[in-house]
Amino acid sequence: MAEREAAFGVERGGQRLDQAVAAQMSQLSRAQVQRLIKAGAVTVNGRTSKPSYLVETGDQIVVRLPEEAEAAVLPEPIPLDILYEDEHLLVVNKPAGMVVHPAYGHSSGTLVNALLAHAPQVANVGGLERAGVVHRLDRDTSGLLLVAKDEETRVGLQRQFKHRQVAKSYMALVEGRVTPREGVIEAPVGRDKRQRKRMAVVRSGREATTTYRVIEAFADHTLLEVRPHTGRTHQVRVHLAWLGYPLVGDEVYGLRRQRLLQGRHFLHAWRIAFIHPITGERMAFEAPLPRELDALLAQLRASRQG
Repeated sequence: MAEREAAFGVERGGQRLDQAVAAQMSQLSRAQVQRLIKAGAVTVNGRTSKPSYLVETGDQIVVRLPEEAEAAVLPEPIPLDILYEDEHLLVVNKPAGMVVHPAYGHSSGTLVNALLAHAPQVANVGGLERAGVVHRLDRDTSGLLLVAKDEETRVGLQRQFKHRQVAKSYMALVEGRVTPREGVIEAPVGRDKRQRKRMAVVRSGREATTTYRVIEAFADHTLLEVRPHTGRTHQVRVHLAWLGYPLVGDEVYGLRRQRLLQGRHFLHAWRIAFIHPITGERMAFEAPLPRELDALLAQLRASRQG
């Protein structure tokens, strides 16, 4: 099996090379990226460089990952909650705690491992580590994911995401009483300059838009329906925290000491609607709240009545 390459162009210059690569390839740590650069596995405009090189707008970066990073991604008979499947695509309800894509040095127990066992043909759709998955959910976010089983379907779904034709809705329980009851959050999201593994609202970030509406209000918390209209990393979590209403259970962007929910955050990809790329049919799916999130809402409702 040959080495796998990832290539991308620099949209905004000024970052160190290792920072730019790590921002594009979130499965790699900064230390792993630096090792690859020093080993000559990263080129800028066809030439090797140092981790400290400041990238310029328009630079073309190619990252070569070692053969073993891809070869280690193996099928695993992990149960999947499949809401819909045909010969072209699947709609999967991902549980919280499951990583979607294998990471460098961590290649088991992921959704991709499960998909390779369930539908082996996805290994040829978008590369082995992608295995047909056309968008992401964070590890501790549950809910709906689309998986393409052939290249034509993958390209068609990705085109819909690019043109914002896929409607996604999340249920989110946040700290505080949200006002107003409906709103639009427009704030650029990019890598946090102080903590590389975090995202933040930053002036140099990519434009990002999220809308929300209140579903139910409690004494100190609010249940929201949230719709991201762009697909930035951690967008919903970052936007809600920036607004002053972090997710319950979010130890990265919210309260460090969680009172109500531990082991995951309260964010669930509840609804998704799209056009089937092959049949042209309008499709829509809903995934009910997981048991632990439903139980928390029942607890809050009981406290309100008491």
